[in-house]
Amino acid sequence: MVRFSRSTLSALAAGALFALPVNAPARADNATTNLGPVGPRVPILVKMGDKRMIATYVPSGGNCFVSAVVFDAAPSGGGLASMRVRVSLHPGELFNVDGADDRQVVLLCGFKGDMLTVLNRTEVMTYGTSTVGE
Repeated sequence: MVRFSRSTLSALAAGALFALPVNAPARADNATTNLGPVGPRVPILVKMGDKRMIATYVPSGGNCFVSAVVFDAAPSGGGLASMRVRVSLHPGELFNVDGADDRQVVLLCGFKGDMLTVLNRTEVMTYGTSTVGE
């Protein structure tokens, strides 16, 4: 049995506090973007204006079984209305998800269902960083 003195335990506790990461809590208005490519069960995170999309997939038989949720994150009470879409994509097949202002997010299933990515990433990134009124 190992015995520690009070000073050793205090030093270990202090060291543990310094080892903890110091991060601000995540906030909805600081949404992270991940346009892929991603592997199975890793989320694609898209921000287009006040719209958000979270999409994941599971490979099966060389296909991508995609599940996506689109919701409104507007400060004026958005977020209550959401839409879930589930679709099976063959390798190389595209799926368009409507975004903000008649724009779309185009998802692409990779070869043998090994990845999922946003195909029109330049358009999504450009729109996601623009401000209202531009």
